[in-house]
Amino acid sequence: MATTYEPIATTTLGSDTATVTFSSIPGTYTDLVLIIGGNLAVSTNSETIKFQANSDSNNNYSDTYIYGAGGSATSGRNSNTNAASCGRMGGTNYGGTVIAHFQNYSNTTTYKTVVGRGSETNVVWASVGLWRSTSAITSLTVFPELYGSGTKFKSATVLTLYGIKAA
Repeated sequence: MATTYEPIATTTLGSDTATVTFSSIPGTYTDLVLIIGGNLAVSTNSETIKFQANSDSNNNYSDTYIYGAGGSATSGRNSNTNAASCGRMGGTNYGGTVIAHFQNYSNTTTYKTVVGRGSETNVVWASVGLWRSTSAITSLTVFPELYGSGTKFKSATVLTLYGIKAA
């Protein structure tokens, strides 16, 4: 990792977990990068990983995504939802990695954008998410899309939040 990346917090899950929250995020960096490595507590499915900022669960989010699986590609858009995509990962039999880049997270004059990528055994994913708020991000909650329906991050999944220092 480049020396401009500074770890803010790392969580290694000791049990299957529905949501992970990073709180008290300092406003001293230009951007944030979240890296998730592991899998979901389902056998075969893959799920979109969503985020909410500052405990905002109102319909202030949107995202656009594209993904390829085998020989086909799919794209779509979600508007006015209570969370936005920051990647995709697979179930117990597949695993995966999510890398999400939160741009200008501490700026208080612009909406917040996240560029996410994710992969698993046979799926690659890219998305752009938007949180329509000018508030600085001070906490992030991430969860599989079917939050509340039994899908969880699997035990031993590692989530690390990095701050990017100004160059």
